[in-house]
Amino acid sequence: MKRVPLNQPNHTVRREQDARALVRLGLLLMCGFVLTCGFVHAAGQHFAAVRYGYQTEELRRERARLLEEQRRLMLAREQATTPARLERAARQIGMQQAQPGQIGVAHSGAIAAASGAPSSATAFVNPSASLHR
Repeated sequence: MKRVPLNQPNHTVRREQDARALVRLGLLLMCGFVLTCGFVHAAGQHFAAVRYGYQTEELRRERARLLEEQRRLMLAREQATTPARLERAARQIGMQQAQPGQIGVAHSGAIAAASGAPSSATAFVNPSASLHR
């Protein structure tokens, strides 16, 4: 095998720089960067959509729980305000049912004439008479 002698000046030969190749390489780099940014943005949008989906489901579960609690509390309030239960609670704290003698009718004709309103009768209850402790 024949080798080129070492005294040949081939090692000093330089290629010309191709400016068009450098422009193509820069353009390819920019296109790759834009494409990569697009993929990263799309992935971020996808992950955000998944996260919002989980949050929506969590809020739906919380809404259902709160509606059920509201129904339960409304039922408890309705049960607590039944006339029989109110009467039983009043008797437990020592209240008694008003007697006919404790209820009176006051004619407010003088008061109505002073205020300009038509005359009417108003029923009142003597509060001290109904609390026997």
